[in-house]
Amino acid sequence: MLKPKKLFALCMAIAVVIVLSGGVWADDAKKININTASVEELAQLKRVGTKYAERIVEYRNTNGSFVNPEDIMNVPGIGQKIWEENKDRIVVK
Repeated sequence: MLKPKKLFALCMAIAVVIVLSGGVWADDAKKININTASVEELAQLKRVGTKYAERIVEYRNTNGSFVNPEDIMNVPGIGQKIWEENKDRIVVK
């Protein structure tokens, strides 16, 4: 069992880590407009690397703007799993 002073020090260390990592979590929550995002921006989505990001841009250039965020699943290779992991970050405008 931890002594009160050690427990306090551990809690303070955890609090500092949480505060300092706030920027990392904020970047994760950034919305990405799939109608205007660059390959680099699209590659920030979970499980979407440069290859899939290029496919998204190519699809957009060929077929026009996405109407709904879910339409990203029309891009070859982008399926339900990728959609589910990113649906809170994908927007269309």
